[in-house]
Amino acid sequence: MRAALWLAAVALPLAAQPKLLVNGQVDTHSAASGLESEFKTLTSAQPQPAWIAYSVPVLAGHGLGCELVSPNGWWAPGVVHLEPPDHMLVFFRIESNAVERVRTISPDCQIDAGGAPVHWLTDVRPAESVALLGGMAAAAGRTAAGALSAIALHADPAGVPLLIQTAKTSRDAEVRKQAMSCLTRTHDPRAAAFFEDVLKK
Repeated sequence: MRAALWLAAVALPLAAQPKLLVNGQVDTHSAASGLESEFKTLTSAQPQPAWIAYSVPVLAGHGLGCELVSPNGWWAPGVVHLEPPDHMLVFFRIESNAVERVRTISPDCQIDAGGAPVHWLTDVRPAESVALLGGMAAAAGRTAAGALSAIALHADPAGVPLLIQTAKTSRDAEVRKQAMSCLTRTHDPRAAAFFEDVLKK
């Protein structure tokens, strides 16, 4: 019983909308029936451009910074977080019924949506997030770098094997290079073993 209550308490902040999201037309959708199917439905929705976003656990020790601002021309003191958050926000910009950009953002940052619709997804399974981003990386194009960076930050164990597979098999040399760069940031033993094998060849 206590374990169930603890899991529910952990899930709540991961499902809630960003506290500091402003200037956006936010609606909420559940991905409980599958992230990919819900994502495809929202990608084809109107109006556009729009954003699709959700929260997933982030790799321990990896903090995401916020943009520096200087209101009225003067630097203002901000909040200093001694401990990084345990989750991150993944934002996808949708235009012409396709993903145009992928961004990973700290939940501690204020986010200005610029008046665009924001489709916030709850009940996202981290492994399904890795798979969704993996498909974008495999397709190469302009979203590959953002997708690979997001995968590297996932706490889910599926992330590192996918990055290794991409580094080995992608037909795009730039994507392979980006995947290897992302692997160095994971500090994962599986990534270290991969690089050892590469150096032996």
